[in-house]
Amino acid sequence: MTEEKNTGAPEQEMDLSEQRLIRRAKLKELQDAGEDPFQITKYVVTARSADVKEKFEEMEGKQVSVAGRIMSKRGMGKAVFCDLQDGKGRIQLYVRIDELGEEAFAKFKKIDIGDIVGVEGEVFKTKRGEISVKAHKVTLLSKSLIPLPEKFHGLKDTETRFRQRYVDLIMNEDVRRTFEIRTKFIRHVRAYLDARDYMEVETPILNTISGGATARPFITHHNTLDIDMYMRIATELHLKRLIVGGFERVYEIGRIFRNEGMDPKHNPEFTTIELYESYADFHDMMDIAEGILSSAAKDILGSYQVEWLGETIDLTPGWKRLTMIDAVKQYVGVDFDAISDDETACRAAEAVGIDMEGCERTWGTALYECFDQRVEEKLIQPTFITMYPVEVSPLTKRSPKDPRLTERFELFINHCEFANAFSELNDPIDQRGRFEHELALRDMGNDEAGMMDEDFINALEYGMTPTGGMGIGIDRAVMLLTNSDTIREVILFPTMKPLD
Repeated sequence: MTEEKNTGAPEQEMDLSEQRLIRRAKLKELQDAGEDPFQITKYVVTARSADVKEKFEEMEGKQVSVAGRIMSKRGMGKAVFCDLQDGKGRIQLYVRIDELGEEAFAKFKKIDIGDIVGVEGEVFKTKRGEISVKAHKVTLLSKSLIPLPEKFHGLKDTETRFRQRYVDLIMNEDVRRTFEIRTKFIRHVRAYLDARDYMEVETPILNTISGGATARPFITHHNTLDIDMYMRIATELHLKRLIVGGFERVYEIGRIFRNEGMDPKHNPEFTTIELYESYADFHDMMDIAEGILSSAAKDILGSYQVEWLGETIDLTPGWKRLTMIDAVKQYVGVDFDAISDDETACRAAEAVGIDMEGCERTWGTALYECFDQRVEEKLIQPTFITMYPVEVSPLTKRSPKDPRLTERFELFINHCEFANAFSELNDPIDQRGRFEHELALRDMGNDEAGMMDEDFINALEYGMTPTGGMGIGIDRAVMLLTNSDTIREVILFPTMKPLD
């Protein structure tokens, strides 16, 4: 028995242009014979590869119709074994000349690796015990004009994989599994929130101002209105308008756009889930964040233990909750509870090597810089860091116990941020003051600072319930569940620099 590899043994000695010419010639031959595969509009499939394998006992000996891409051919003269790949996996085909007839078998022999076929046949098991389909009829449904990558090496070049995701998905089973898990996770999030009486909504992607977060936006122009518009950097402000309007539990799974740097954890467009619940606070949001991620791991992967970036992460419920002051005291050795004024706080931070250059010289900024520069990288197991300084939390309710702090948390897993949540600021006077502070920062040259949103303040003046709100990064959650080391692995078509 000889095996034809994915490029085909004869084709391995030819360059790609020659292989394309040969395949185009085969297509022309088919078209001249009135057998153009591209004229076929439909093929009835009665079984998928996984169905045949999982239900073999009840399907053995029965006639099925399967369809998919030919991934390999192994010939024995008057019989050929093939691997057929469909959306659920692979199944072996057994094609014999005495089943198809000489003319049909001769046509089948001309089918290339990568071609898409429909096969009618009988489910059986070979002498070696492999579940297969014995073909009675083979229909060429689509001609592959470019050879697939060589079978045993597949598509490995990272740059090419991301640029040609369609080939990546054909060749790499683990890549298909990653995006199947992504879909399952999004489905899980929806089910989790729907079961808690949340309502899924959609809010604008194009806005007349940039708001809801601190980030540099993408700017476009609306020709009819002759105005500049901003692609959203968050869904927050519109969702809170809906809370004002009386929807007590809302969420949106949506695309976010930020005109910022790119690294293994950042892509200019990404997906988040933002949710808001009336009469709740940031403690309730912690419970939801923990519930979503831990139950997703258990339901999708079957375990609370996941491997990610070289660490074993334990997602068993009961995650650590630590105030930022306590975290800095534990990991940096500076006790901000014992410091009351701004300059003393900044000097204390600088004394332990914290870089305060370019920062506001306030108590809250010094606390945050200590955390950001020294603590975050040490948080491996799931940890909620709570009570953020007001300087870095422009949309968050102040703590009744200490107005320098806010009722906010961020969730960190393996020193990566996964969720951000607040007890939402519903005081319109305080909110205006926070926006004005952001505008002052923008006037000083910080183009990532927020903007004034008069309509949002107007909404708050009608009255907004005490509300808990949270955003969770979908892409990072999928990175965790699939042990992916870069966000590009979990985005089907990541942003790429154009080729020269």
